[in-house]
Amino acid sequence: MRGIRGEWAVRVVAQMTAVVALAVCGAAAQQAPAGAPVVSTTKQEALRKALETPGPVQPIAYSHKKHLAMGLSCDFCHTNPDPGVLMKFPETAKCMSCHATVAKNKPEIRKLADYAKTQQAIPWVRVYVVLKGVNWSHRPHLKAGTKCETCHGAVDQLDVMARVTGVTAMFGCIDCHEQRGAKAACETCHKPLKIGN
Repeated sequence: MRGIRGEWAVRVVAQMTAVVALAVCGAAAQQAPAGAPVVSTTKQEALRKALETPGPVQPIAYSHKKHLAMGLSCDFCHTNPDPGVLMKFPETAKCMSCHATVAKNKPEIRKLADYAKTQQAIPWVRVYVVLKGVNWSHRPHLKAGTKCETCHGAVDQLDVMARVTGVTAMFGCIDCHEQRGAKAACETCHKPLKIGN
C-alpha cells in the first residue's frame, strides 16, 4: 500500500510542478521586455525555437547529405559496439581512409589532413545534448529498432548538421513514447525524487 501512495505522491508533485512551470513560463513570456529571450510555453513554440537555433560552428564543414548520398550509413562513421548516452564521432583516421585520395586538395579536407597528421581527434561540437538529470541511452532505442532519423530528423538532407527535431526536449520524448506505446512514466527517464529522508 505504501508503494502506491509513494507513486501517487510523486505523480502529484510532478503534475503540480508542470502546472507551476507552465504558469511561470507563461507569465515570463508575457512580461518579457522586447528583444529578451522568451521561454517557450507550448510544444510548437519549443520546437520552433529549437529549429531556429543554427547548428554550432564545426571545425570542418561536413555534409551529411553528401556522404549519405554516396551510400554511407550512420553507423559507418558513428560506430559504437555498446552505444550509451553518446554515439562516437569517427576517428580522424577513419575519415582519412577515404580522404587520403578523395577530394584531398579541397580546403576542408586539408584541415582534416592536418588533424590526422598530428594524430588529433577532430573537435566536433555535439548538436543534440542530453539534458542534465535525464537518464538516457541509445542502447534501448536501437534495440527497439528506432532509426537514427526518428530522433535526428532527415540528416540525409542536411548540408550543415542542425537541430531539426525537439528530441532533447521533454515533449519530444513523451510524444514519441506515447505514439509507440513505450513507457512514458517520469522514472523512465528521470531518477526518482527523494522526498524527505
